[in-house]
Amino acid sequence: MAYIEHTIEDVENLYTQYIHNKDDLKLIRHSFEYALEKHEGQFRKSGQPYIIHAIEVAYLVCQLQGGPTTIAAAFLHDTIEDCGVTQQDLIKEFNEDVAEIVFSLTKIKALSHQRRHDKDFVAEGHRKIFLGMAKDIRVIIIKLCDRLHNMRTLDFQTPEKKIRISRETLEVYAPIADRLGLNEIKGELQDLCLKYLEPNDYLEIQEFLNTKVRYREESIQKLEKKIADMLLPTKIPFEIKARVKRPYSIWKKLKEKQLTFETIYDIVALRIITQTELNCYEILGLIHSEYSPLPGRFKDYVAVPKPNMYQSLHTTIIDRDSSIIEIQIRTKEMDIIAENGVAAHWRYKENSKYDPKKEQLEIMEKLHWFSDFVAMSNENEDSREYMDSLQKDIFEANIYCFTPHGKVIDLPNGATPLDFAFKVHTKVGERAIGAMVNNQLVPLGHKLKTGDVVEIKTSQNANINRGWLNIVTTNSAKNIIKKYLAKQNADFIRENNIQKGRDSLIEVFKDNGITEQKMDQLINQEVLKIFNLETSDDLFLQIASRTILPSVILDKLGLRQESTIDSFIKKNTSSKKSNFSNQSVLVKGTPNILCTLSPCCSPIPGDNIVGYVSQGKGIKVHRKDCPNVSREKDKNRLIDVEWNPACKETMVPVQVVVRASDRDSLLVDILNLLSQLKIPCNKIMAKSHRTTFTSTITMTIQIKNIAEYRDVRDSLINIGGVYQVERVTH
Repeated sequence: MAYIEHTIEDVENLYTQYIHNKDDLKLIRHSFEYALEKHEGQFRKSGQPYIIHAIEVAYLVCQLQGGPTTIAAAFLHDTIEDCGVTQQDLIKEFNEDVAEIVFSLTKIKALSHQRRHDKDFVAEGHRKIFLGMAKDIRVIIIKLCDRLHNMRTLDFQTPEKKIRISRETLEVYAPIADRLGLNEIKGELQDLCLKYLEPNDYLEIQEFLNTKVRYREESIQKLEKKIADMLLPTKIPFEIKARVKRPYSIWKKLKEKQLTFETIYDIVALRIITQTELNCYEILGLIHSEYSPLPGRFKDYVAVPKPNMYQSLHTTIIDRDSSIIEIQIRTKEMDIIAENGVAAHWRYKENSKYDPKKEQLEIMEKLHWFSDFVAMSNENEDSREYMDSLQKDIFEANIYCFTPHGKVIDLPNGATPLDFAFKVHTKVGERAIGAMVNNQLVPLGHKLKTGDVVEIKTSQNANINRGWLNIVTTNSAKNIIKKYLAKQNADFIRENNIQKGRDSLIEVFKDNGITEQKMDQLINQEVLKIFNLETSDDLFLQIASRTILPSVILDKLGLRQESTIDSFIKKNTSSKKSNFSNQSVLVKGTPNILCTLSPCCSPIPGDNIVGYVSQGKGIKVHRKDCPNVSREKDKNRLIDVEWNPACKETMVPVQVVVRASDRDSLLVDILNLLSQLKIPCNKIMAKSHRTTFTSTITMTIQIKNIAEYRDVRDSLINIGGVYQVERVTH
């Protein structure tokens, strides 16, 4: 592919055709001169001055008739990253609008430069790129033009970089160009990606096209003349031109449908441009009356436009020489939008009081998928889930259904009325009980097809159920259902923990001679005030999580019985000949008593601990929040102990349970983290809970002290999907 290198004069010749305001012209010229000054002495890998890239990006933006601010931002798009310019500098030199666009483009470029190949990392990078583009359509336009020129000059990059940039372009930029209807940009991006990702296939297709097009030139010209001769007497305005299918489109069809070159009929298509929609249908009727249409190949995108606003009539006919050819019929306006999509519809119109926020709202109204894209990009969800949802629910949506009021809802293949309901509105999905498709009652799992008119029946008493996960196909609907079920499960866990905390407190109060009724009075009159809590449920939850210990509540109320252990200490100190002053835990003031760590709660240095006087086995050391300590009825057996500061620090086993939303690679992420932190793991066991879409991972790790445990805990809680980390007691 050969490209013409443009000059600043070429750019000016373009934008002065539709921009005449002196202030706007001054802004554009100043942005070029500023970029020229800041990029002075900088060169691209090709050896060209860097300003050439800025000029080419601005030229592409002008071809799409971008406004003065958009053109200025195109000239300046690399100044923050490459020239030491700040956003504040651009605000002072130009305005906030220009500065914000350039800053958004800089953030996207910084993400694109990351080289890590971890799937989650790449997905997160791509998600942030889409986030940046969702905020302002002008950011998308400039970024696509920037990427197109970078792809045109990719020959000067290393082989590894060619592959990485091409793959990212195919996964991120080409799909968004397609959805915005920027077909020329999308097509060229895809062809260039094919050139670098599959060079042999690309060359083979190019050779085939050169041969095939030359071979069919004569027959195409004859058909053009026949159709022109047929239309001329009707006085219908028309223009006929041939279109050659792009290499990437051919490659994709070959791969997906397992075809050969000989079985691809639409290599060359005729495009008929006319004046009105009525003219389109008149021409279609005339062609079908003269030539046999191929069954199943007619598509009416005029009555039902694609989500990117594309409109055209498509038919495939059989010529008298048995050759098969596709014909597209559209108006001039449809043709412009077919090539440049959203950019054609929102071309800059001088003196029209341009408002970028208003434009963004108009785009969201016109491109119904774009509002879903913006909403999806603003949600805080797992990066890979986000990219999967984007790919399936937006980029691959090719079924177009209607609400009873005529609004188009686009869905992926296999979508059901329940998917449709959630796409209309979350509340409609949550309350769905049935559906009417084309005035016929159907189940919620019915498969929809293009043209279906869908009406959702709802009820205030309806509830989401787990079976719906087997009905919906869109990731967005699945995520809503999973979140609802997770919340339901969380509510159940909360109620269970409240009861658990209450039962624990009742038992301790009962051991100290206090009735349940008296306990409730004390809670409402004193305990809630002491701990600054609003309700008794809050108190019970804190007891269940061991944030507040029942023994501490008794102490605060002055109700706990005193322990008397003097006889035990005297007995053991007089009978022991060994000195236990080097052990990890000591009885306060008495170092000559044997103390051992209890395996039920596995205390580690730094924990709040208490001793328990055992029968002939010395002192068993527990964490103060150990349930066994709370359940101990004979409080006289509890003794004050402390960690021995003189004892050499050793590794102790700690059992930890991690609870998380179920997802792929969760266990791998946990083990990788432990490896990075250099924490030995002796044992690990994972269990998946299919009904709640959660996982429980229990493991035994080696820890030196409580500070190290907290570091590990805090790191684990930051892993995607993890919502609880706690130590295990038996």
